[in-house]
Amino acid sequence: MKHTLRYFFSICLVSSLTLVQAQETSPKGEQVKQTTAVKSDPKTTKTDQILPEAPLPSIATKPAAKNNDSIPVKTDRYGIRVGLDLFKLTRALYDKDYKGIELVGDYRLTKKYFLAAELGNENKTTDDDRLNFTTKGSYIKAGFDYNAYENWLDMENIISIGMRYGFSTFNQQLNTYRIYNANPYFAETPIISSGKNFDGLSASWIEVVAGIKAKVFDNVFVGFSLRLNRLVTNKEPENFSNLYIPGFNRTYDGDFGVGFNYTVTYFVPIYKKKLKPATVAKKEEKK
Repeated sequence: MKHTLRYFFSICLVSSLTLVQAQETSPKGEQVKQTTAVKSDPKTTKTDQILPEAPLPSIATKPAAKNNDSIPVKTDRYGIRVGLDLFKLTRALYDKDYKGIELVGDYRLTKKYFLAAELGNENKTTDDDRLNFTTKGSYIKAGFDYNAYENWLDMENIISIGMRYGFSTFNQQLNTYRIYNANPYFAETPIISSGKNFDGLSASWIEVVAGIKAKVFDNVFVGFSLRLNRLVTNKEPENFSNLYIPGFNRTYDGDFGVGFNYTVTYFVPIYKKKLKPATVAKKEEKK
């Protein structure tokens, strides 16, 4: 009886284990059959077929390249600017001892650099405490300007610094003079008329120039400049000093001078040059 019960319980235990294992494996088997089975009925459409869901392949998309052609290309105008110094031209209206004219011009060489020149003639009588003399002569100055101003859009204004080399040929006429008296106790020395001429004089100098030019109308510019001069050569007559030099102005301490001009100029465009975008220019520099 004992052995019979042992076998009975053993058979029940094995049967229960078999049922539990069948319940765990049957869903997986059915799912595999459902996913792999395809209806073979030709009347069925593709939508009736049960297919496993598969992840969509990821498509790597490249960022759209920027089309530089769509960006408006900026152009710079290159040409010659010519005009007059209004200060010298109008000075004769209120100063009877002065007559003069100065032509100014520049040519745009690169984006920032300009070739510049001035050509003029002066006739000035200087009435000093001891001397009265007249200076007549012509001069020419040539050099360059560097534009330090970054224009917006199509502006063409200039804030510049530059240098000039000047050369002048002139003559001096001593009109009157007064002998210096170290002890003027009784009276001043009388004025002596002279009329002596000193011809064939010349001088050369270097200028440091700072100025601005602003566009006020189409191709019309107004500007002014300040100048500091230093003599390089100075051919003087005997017993007389060149106290005034055309183009250089009054001499101070023998070698230094200062000046300025106020100009109106007209720009004559010759050609245009396209500007590359900054990003493209940087890439080309890296290459």
